[in-house]
Amino acid sequence: MFDLSTIDYLKSGNERQILAYETLTKNKILEVLVAFDPILVGTIPINIDIENSDLDIICYWQNKSHFIEKVTSLFKNKPDFKILKTIINQQESVVGSFKLDDFEIEIFGQNVPTKNQNGYRHMIIEHQILESRDESFRQEIIKLKKNGYKTEPAFAKLLGLKNDPYSELLNYKI
Repeated sequence: MFDLSTIDYLKSGNERQILAYETLTKNKILEVLVAFDPILVGTIPINIDIENSDLDIICYWQNKSHFIEKVTSLFKNKPDFKILKTIINQQESVVGSFKLDDFEIEIFGQNVPTKNQNGYRHMIIEHQILESRDESFRQEIIKLKKNGYKTEPAFAKLLGLKNDPYSELLNYKI
């Protein structure tokens, strides 16, 4: 399995992955967020994205106000910039979003190390599942997503998981 904690693998990926790599590196998005241990997660890294999939970057902050100030100062001039504070999985969370090149970018931060955040954990498990299945499984995930399913519920449907897809996927054994 390749290292999903960096974006180097995108350079030799499909057309959309290459575009994502170029957008992120040209604009130094991960570089300017380096203090927050950023990791690109979601569907584009594992090749199950659909046309409107965004670039999700998770971050680890230890001081929420500092994170909000930094994200705001870095990206406030980007099209459609907005930032909000919310609670996700009983964790204080900050979500900044904006448009850049052909992508919507979402910067997601919690006071949880990035590799311990559910976004990263889900992506790793989904990648392992995709690697253990054939191409038709990947295509079925994409088809469900095009029909309105979120990623984790799409996996849960195809894997026959009955309860909360987000928590069940975290415990799924291949």
